[in-house]
Amino acid sequence: MAKAFASQGDMTEKKVTFDEVGEGLWAFTAEGDPNSGVIIGDDSVMIVEAQATPRLANKVIEKVREVTDKPISHVVLTHYHAVRVLGASAYGAQQIIMSDVARAMVEERGQEDWDSEFQRFPRLFEGHESIPGLTYPTTTFSDSMTVYLGKRRVDIKHIGRAHTAGDAVIHVPDQNVMFTGDIVEDHSACYCGDGYFGDWGQTLDNIKAYDVDAIAPGRGGALIGKDAVERAIESTRDFVESTFKPAQRVAMKGGTLKEAWDAVRAECDPKFKDYAIYEHCLPFNVSRAFDEARGIWHPRIWTDKRDLEMWAQLQG
Repeated sequence: MAKAFASQGDMTEKKVTFDEVGEGLWAFTAEGDPNSGVIIGDDSVMIVEAQATPRLANKVIEKVREVTDKPISHVVLTHYHAVRVLGASAYGAQQIIMSDVARAMVEERGQEDWDSEFQRFPRLFEGHESIPGLTYPTTTFSDSMTVYLGKRRVDIKHIGRAHTAGDAVIHVPDQNVMFTGDIVEDHSACYCGDGYFGDWGQTLDNIKAYDVDAIAPGRGGALIGKDAVERAIESTRDFVESTFKPAQRVAMKGGTLKEAWDAVRAECDPKFKDYAIYEHCLPFNVSRAFDEARGIWHPRIWTDKRDLEMWAQLQG
């Protein structure tokens, strides 16, 4: 490798924020690191996104304990990525919930994804020795399910492919707040390496149709108020389209992955270079966009070996 992945050199501890996005609803954010959500019901608590390790999960639990002593009964995982799911054991929840498709992806590529992400992002896996193994759900759903935390209703739905094939969103109707996972980001690059560029825009439209009052996104700050929600949805759309279209043009002309990389950089750098994890995501985003533009609809599995081969190719 000519140089390390950008994420391998990102060893700076991030500042944690904990914002209330609705009554009894909280967003745990950390300057572009993976976010988690907290939903406090009458008798218990639901966590959205587990973090990468039990060590990081305990940071979420510390924040939860600042606002409630109710037990954590449910963990909802919006998709299968290691940085989202491998800390689940720390919560001691009765139920771990994923979509059927997300569970199938744990089976298909969970270990490979863990190995790949561990190589790419060492800081997020500090304390990895405490991970007991791959995280599997206790409960799955196909299109939607509803959980009642006492009287508080929580709707968990698959409303389209975007960041992965099995993305889930979590909507709390009494406050009209949504936890979107990595379908929506704010001032953070979207990781598109396992994504569906052709579907992402429609899935964003499906989120817009809820007309929510706040969103806890996958990365970036809490989005409180309809203006903030609209801005983040549209900036996410711009990011996805600005990544795919240049790669598509290169692919249609029979160009190379390196040419696609240069074309995407020319389009995206002026708009998004200051976004969190931009350099980390870019090579994987370009590779996936180039694949999809050439008719590879189902994302290929990333492995620690494939990561390095792709990176060497992009470095020339």
